[in-house]
Amino acid sequence: MNATEPDLPMVVPAGGLPARVRIHEVGARDGLQNEKATVPTAVKAEFIRRLAGTGLTTIEATSFVHPAWVPQLADAEDLYPAVSGLPVSLPVLVPNERGLDRALALGARRVAVFASATESFAKANLNRTVDEALAMFEPVVRRAKARDVHVRGYLSMCFGDPWEGAVPVPQVVKVCRALLDMGCDELSLGDTIGVATPGHVTALLTALTGAGVPVSALGVHFHDTYGQALSNTLAALQQGVSTVDASAGGLGGCPYAKSATGNLATEDLVWMLRGLGIDTGVDLGRLVATSVWMAAHLGRPSPSRTVRALSHQEQ
Repeated sequence: MNATEPDLPMVVPAGGLPARVRIHEVGARDGLQNEKATVPTAVKAEFIRRLAGTGLTTIEATSFVHPAWVPQLADAEDLYPAVSGLPVSLPVLVPNERGLDRALALGARRVAVFASATESFAKANLNRTVDEALAMFEPVVRRAKARDVHVRGYLSMCFGDPWEGAVPVPQVVKVCRALLDMGCDELSLGDTIGVATPGHVTALLTALTGAGVPVSALGVHFHDTYGQALSNTLAALQQGVSTVDASAGGLGGCPYAKSATGNLATEDLVWMLRGLGIDTGVDLGRLVATSVWMAAHLGRPSPSRTVRALSHQEQ
C-alpha cells in the first residue's frame, strides 16, 4: 500500500467537538452478515485480529441469532472463542433470551439488542410489534445486567422507513426512553436506509437530551446511501456525541431493508476526525491494509474512498 503524502490531512481543529471519539467497529458483524458468499470462520477471525491491531478498541464480533435468520453468522459458537482473548471489547448481538444464554456460555461481557422505531420494520425484522419486541428484550436486558454485562440497544429506522416514510422524532424518543428505562447502558441511533440529513440529526439529538437522555449514552450509526454519512456524523459530534459506529472498508447494509447500502466506512471517518484533530487511537495505514486484505477475500474493491485513495485501487 502506498502511503499518503506526509502531514495530510492538515489538522485544523473546529470548536465544540469532542477531543476523542470511540469508534464502534461493526464490519465483522454488520458488514459480513450481508455477504452472499460464505466467509470462512478463519477469515472472519483473522479480520477481527487485524482490526484489533489497528488500535480499534470496540469490535462487534458476531450475532447469536438463529442461523435461519442470518446464515452468514451461523458460526458464532466457533468464531467467538477464536477471538475472545483479544485485548479489545467484543460486543455480540442477542435477539432473545436463547441468544443471551449462548453468548453468556462463551463468556461474552458486552451484548446488544436490536429494536425498531417503526412498526413496519419491527414486523419485517423481528416479526413483532414495537411493544412486543420491547417486551421480549426486557428479560434479556434484566438478566444481562444481573451478570454485570454491558448492554447496548440498537434502534433502527430513526430517520426514515422504506414502508412508512419519515419517522416522527417523538416516536423515536419514546422507544429510546423505553430502552434506557429497561436498563440499556448505551443506545445506537440507526439511519438504516441512509436518509438522514444534518438538520434532522440535530433535531433528534436535541429532542433526546430534552427528554433526559444523556448524550454520553448515545452513539450514531449512519449509512451512506445518499452520501450523507460523514456530514451527519459531524452534526452529531457538534451535539456532543462521541461514539460513532463504522464499518471497515464500508462493508454492510441491512438484509431486511433492501434500499440500505453500506455503512459509513471506518477509514473515511478516521480521515475526517484526524483532520479535525480528534483522537481515535486508530492507525489509519493498518486499517486501510486490513480492508484491502478483506476486499481481496471478498473478490471486489472496497467502496471506501479513503481506502481507494490510500491504496491507489482502481476506481
